[in-house]
Amino acid sequence: MLAYIIRRLFLIIPTLFGIMVINFAVIQAAPGGPVEQLISQITGEGTAIVERVSRGGGGEVAGGGGSSSTTAAGQQGTYRGAQGLDPAFIAELERMFGFDKPPLERFFLMMRNYIVFDFGKSFFRDRDVVELVIDKLPVSISLGLWSTILIYLVSIPLGISKAVRDGSRFDIWTSGVVIVGYAIPSFLFAILLIVVFAGGSYLDWFPLRGLTSDNFDQLSWPQKITDYFWHLALPITAMVVGGFAGLTMLTKNSFLDQIGQQYVITARAKGLTERRVLYGHVFRNAMLIVIAGFPGAFISVIFTGALLIEVIFSLDGLGLLGFEAAFQRDYPVMFGTLFFFSLLGLLLNLVGDLMYTIIDPRIDFESREV
Repeated sequence: MLAYIIRRLFLIIPTLFGIMVINFAVIQAAPGGPVEQLISQITGEGTAIVERVSRGGGGEVAGGGGSSSTTAAGQQGTYRGAQGLDPAFIAELERMFGFDKPPLERFFLMMRNYIVFDFGKSFFRDRDVVELVIDKLPVSISLGLWSTILIYLVSIPLGISKAVRDGSRFDIWTSGVVIVGYAIPSFLFAILLIVVFAGGSYLDWFPLRGLTSDNFDQLSWPQKITDYFWHLALPITAMVVGGFAGLTMLTKNSFLDQIGQQYVITARAKGLTERRVLYGHVFRNAMLIVIAGFPGAFISVIFTGALLIEVIFSLDGLGLLGFEAAFQRDYPVMFGTLFFFSLLGLLLNLVGDLMYTIIDPRIDFESREV
């Protein structure tokens, strides 16, 4: 097992490098960039930003993309809205953002910094990328952790019950509920929850903004816990309703597949009770793919499924941070978070594989190639 883990860890290096290369290349071809973003602000907001640039303030070399002009004479034509601006001023903007260097050099400078987890500063927030991520993590971890746990707590028992009672009235009615939950987008259900329970048109039971109340620091520990889950109740409910359908059906189908195996028939023939057959033999094999996928499901919920929920419930998390960074072409935030969370995702994939051996020790990764 140790040799397999070491091989997988070494495989993470080229995989992560490939992810960064592909995304960096895509950004080079994408229109716009931080220089154009700043130019649009300059042309629309007057001289305040011009004075800031003339003093030398601004960003730093932190990766990124976009087009970089090669001569001062051609700089005005390189960026939209740059007509009438001094070419020397445009050159200073490029220097601020690190675009006075060729793309290949920028990429390797970025990767050299990222290897030591130096992600630089945001172009437009004037804060370190690490600080921004740390500030947003409590929201995203709260949404991802609790919604994933609840999805598993609902889906696994429900899926087992549906498999045991396959074709019964219970199975049919719960399938209808699952289909309805899957068909309703989580953001639409979130709006419904707000209308009904958050002062929209009927009840005003739950808050509509933030992860905690303004007086959170003054509360006792039991009150803090209550306040925390009071704020999370509606957003987590919205995420769970749309997320448990797939896992429920996966659990059901996995159990149905195992129930029909020969070892189950043999166990029943030996006189074992149905409960012993189900939870002593079937459960371990059927739950292999379900439980081992928990790390991947958790990381997926955190970073891909919460953007609209964060917007609707005014929760400032990583989903909103990534969206704003892409919209503003804030490349240090975009590439810094991409590097960190790609690395985290690859490590969690390894954890998922190791969970297979914990659930079923008969699985041997040592004897197979990566």
